[in-house]
Amino acid sequence: MNQAQTKAQVDTVEGWLNEAEERLLYRLARSCSGNGVIVEIGSWKGKSTIRLGRGSLDGRKVKIHAVDPHTGSPEHQPDTRGVWTFDEFQQNIKAAGVDDVIVPHVDFSVNAAQNFIEPVELIFIDGLHDYESVKADFGAWFPKVIEGGVMAFHDTTGWAGPRRVVTEELFKSRRFKNVRHVRSITYGEKTAQNKAFERAMNRLNLWRFLTYAFVFRQLWRAKHYLPRKIPWFAPKPA
Repeated sequence: MNQAQTKAQVDTVEGWLNEAEERLLYRLARSCSGNGVIVEIGSWKGKSTIRLGRGSLDGRKVKIHAVDPHTGSPEHQPDTRGVWTFDEFQQNIKAAGVDDVIVPHVDFSVNAAQNFIEPVELIFIDGLHDYESVKADFGAWFPKVIEGGVMAFHDTTGWAGPRRVVTEELFKSRRFKNVRHVRSITYGEKTAQNKAFERAMNRLNLWRFLTYAFVFRQLWRAKHYLPRKIPWFAPKPA
């Protein structure tokens, strides 16, 4: 399956990645050397899993451990009927032709980490977005990431929890270098101890990131709230 076919398949899967983020996940997975596995926290219906899978298949075919309880997050559970996404997840990754490199774990992140013994070269964290949950995900998986491995977090611009965690644990940390962001994904490379120049670059990139995140939130609020408060601001139906 080529890139155009993969994109067409990904576009049919429900999820919250934009094209720039999809390309980033593909590139990060393709760059993995095979010194560790890839872990995804929060697979939902497989949109990001497929991009990681295609990158892995075009690279060293590193296994991807996709961790998700498949019962949705609180906003997906408006009543007592609950949510179950595992069957659709399996269908989507099979249709995309990436199922051979995907190892599903129907479990919660911290529980899965307790019994996970393989070294991790890349982890994409996109679970619950409150600060305590994101911090728990970081704490559970950081020790398993190899030196030179990458930790990436989704929704760091619009959500306060992920934004605070990447500010504290990536941008301001002595254990990460080359910390940067693509849209709402912030990622960095784990190191034994970053150098003074690398710390300075992380702080500069933090300023850029926080500025971008602030502008992003203001534009999002304007788009979603102004039409409600100012009727004439809403776009007219065609």
